[in-house]
Amino acid sequence: MTVIRQEDLIQSVADALQYISYYHPVDFIRAVHEAWQREESPAAKDALAQILVNSRMCALGHRPICQDTGIVSVFLEVGMEVRWDARLGLQEMIDEGVRRAYTHPDNVLRASVLADPDGARRNTGDNTPAMVTCKLVPGDKVVVHVAAKGGGSEAKSRFAMLNPSDSVVDWVLEQVPKMGAGWCPPGILGVGIGGTADKAMQLAKEALLEPIDIHELRARGPRNRAEELRLELYEKVNALGIGAQGLGGLTTVLDVKVRDLPTHAANKPVAVIPNCAATRHVHFVLDGSGPARLEPPPLEAWPEIAWRPGESARRVDLDRVTREEVASWRPGETLLLSGRMLTGRDAAHKKLVDMIARGEPLPVDFTNRFIYYVGPVDPVRDEVVGPAGPTTATRMDKFTRTMLEKTGLLGMVGKAERGPEAVAAIRDFGAVYLMAVGGAAYLVSKAITAARVVAFPELGMEAIYEFEIKDMPVTVAVDARGESVHESGPRLWRARIAERLETAPKAG
Repeated sequence: MTVIRQEDLIQSVADALQYISYYHPVDFIRAVHEAWQREESPAAKDALAQILVNSRMCALGHRPICQDTGIVSVFLEVGMEVRWDARLGLQEMIDEGVRRAYTHPDNVLRASVLADPDGARRNTGDNTPAMVTCKLVPGDKVVVHVAAKGGGSEAKSRFAMLNPSDSVVDWVLEQVPKMGAGWCPPGILGVGIGGTADKAMQLAKEALLEPIDIHELRARGPRNRAEELRLELYEKVNALGIGAQGLGGLTTVLDVKVRDLPTHAANKPVAVIPNCAATRHVHFVLDGSGPARLEPPPLEAWPEIAWRPGESARRVDLDRVTREEVASWRPGETLLLSGRMLTGRDAAHKKLVDMIARGEPLPVDFTNRFIYYVGPVDPVRDEVVGPAGPTTATRMDKFTRTMLEKTGLLGMVGKAERGPEAVAAIRDFGAVYLMAVGGAAYLVSKAITAARVVAFPELGMEAIYEFEIKDMPVTVAVDARGESVHESGPRLWRARIAERLETAPKAG
């Protein structure tokens, strides 16, 4: 009988979470590199290059790939012959591992988990609790999969109870464009079919733990219906032309994973869950010999790509920028931002608009300023700020008109598209929305030369900071006329891909 010590599981979970915070899976690195090599859209190719450079920097510097270090999911298969030498329950042991990982002094990870989710939304401070799924299986070992799932991609999860005759492919193709780019493509889609509503969601989530092997499947051909769906969805989702970061391009998904279960005759439960450009998961086995040993990937797994802005990139001084200058920017244009920039996310925006409604003075003057939608990781050693990539901008859409009308705000920086409500406000007030690359948080942080909290310190990572930045790369996503690159880019590449498919030689 195998004896698993409490400390071995705790330390293994802690080590795994540190490991995946700065090491992408090698199959993911390889797939992104292949996508970069074949990408023809300049904007998408640039975004892919930033993701690859950021990944290599994180592997070398042991700092988080993304500022959103995720909510932890742990999947266990516990052998029925295993005996535990433990005084804590399984949930408690795993939570202690999470606590150790997220408060590690050499690589602090951002605590993103909030208790009382429909009330006070109080940060638990250490990213606990983990979401734990456990199965009892034959055997004398414990197999563990640890994943850290970012909120931007988790927010794009979809579920439907289809009629038995409905098409899964049609439903997924309807959902993916609605998901926008907030899940930071390119990534992986997990699809769960069958079982019950909760089982379909679990199947989709567990499918994301599988290695990227779509090219092997394409070479050998499908052996069952699930593999047929994988191939069909892979081709058709990429044909949508959404591309990296939603900018338009050839690669939206790196792989599609499908798992299914028998279901009731009257039902067809279907779930789709995306994994983002910060794909983070690892698996290990406990056999009673001690904590798991996780070997670092070889450095040669990362391509040596030197990212630098193109010669046409325009340098912008945020301390002197005018509305007339902003009005000259066009969608898809690359800017290098320098100067002082404020930050703010959901909680800060809610406080600000509530203060405006009550007629109270604001703690910060936003006149002709830019705000960056970010919740940075705490700094370590000589850092002024930890990894500080953008958060999903659409969550701030409902605040945008008030902020532009009542504060004199000139521009916003975030990730992914803006909704119609925000685009209309941007157009009406001659403002601008700029996009930074999601999944390149460490690279972005290197442009930040100073940081200080200027309002709402009680909000932790959601406080308002003032950053001083030097040559921070962004793309004009919505210009002062209300034109959006997230509409024009995918539309252009969808048409180009369709034209190629029409003119391609037919098989047979």
